[in-house]
Amino acid sequence: MKAVTLYRPVNFERALQDVDRHFESFFNGFPFSPSERSFNYGPAVDFRENSEGYILEADLPGFDEKDVEIQLNGTTLTIESKKESAAETKKETYLLHERRVLSFSRSFALPENADTENIKANFKNGVLELSIKKTLEAKKRTIPINQ
Repeated sequence: MKAVTLYRPVNFERALQDVDRHFESFFNGFPFSPSERSFNYGPAVDFRENSEGYILEADLPGFDEKDVEIQLNGTTLTIESKKESAAETKKETYLLHERRVLSFSRSFALPENADTENIKANFKNGVLELSIKKTLEAKKRTIPINQ
């Protein structure tokens, strides 16, 4: 008969840490794994249209306007950032000292009628809002034929 070894954690907290460790190792390398920060894949973005133009809102909690760069290349709008933070400790000997890097880059193809010369950006309470006006569309008219 084969002997069975039972798992008995030292305490409840240790048991939860073990479960987390096994769960993370199972998803290691998968997109959106629990060990990865969501910003490695980009912030949540809403892009909507109204009668005057387009509004893009990106949720960027923990970021400041100085952490975010907005670039326009033709009709491609790119929002990107790389922010490093450190858990600071004043002890002389570190047993564990972790750093976290939050970085992302998201690109969007703007519609043909977007006025790329007049894009306005606001950043408030961790939300980046871009207002993009529509260009004036050509008015319909009838062209007479010369005789």
